[in-house]
Amino acid sequence: MPARRSARANGLADGQVPDGTTVFADIPAVVNLNAKLLASLRRAATDAADVGVELELNSGWRSSGYQERLFKEAVATYGSDADAARWVARPGTSVHEAGKAVDIGPSSAAAWLAEHGASFGLCQVYDNEPWHFERRGSAAVDGCPTTYADPTDDPRMQQ
Repeated sequence: MPARRSARANGLADGQVPDGTTVFADIPAVVNLNAKLLASLRRAATDAADVGVELELNSGWRSSGYQERLFKEAVATYGSDADAARWVARPGTSVHEAGKAVDIGPSSAAAWLAEHGASFGLCQVYDNEPWHFERRGSAAVDGCPTTYADPTDDPRMQQ
């Protein structure tokens, strides 16, 4: 569930991303990303553009308040904390809050990045979230690590 689909998202200052945003935008969701992640994304976006693919950012850095709101909305949608956690990290555990993850769209761009991202150190992390990417510095040499089924299998998401 990409963050921008949230009906009552917080404002730009908290990490909301307007439709059509690229990794070159000057908004908090982009500029608050980890510097190495952002540099890798921008290199990938430049190469993708050369073949007619535009990487749009659906979500990047998020404030803790925004993450809390997204999680509460996911609980309302999915019916329980456990089911919501398969799609939205609990506040305080999200790598989005640390600026170390992005959600890429449209699906054709996410597919391009899944195929070519390792050469930029960018890897898909979850099987159920083909739009979610994080930087893995060794991916260019070693390839991307095995994905988790969903965030509940990721040890970083445990509280």
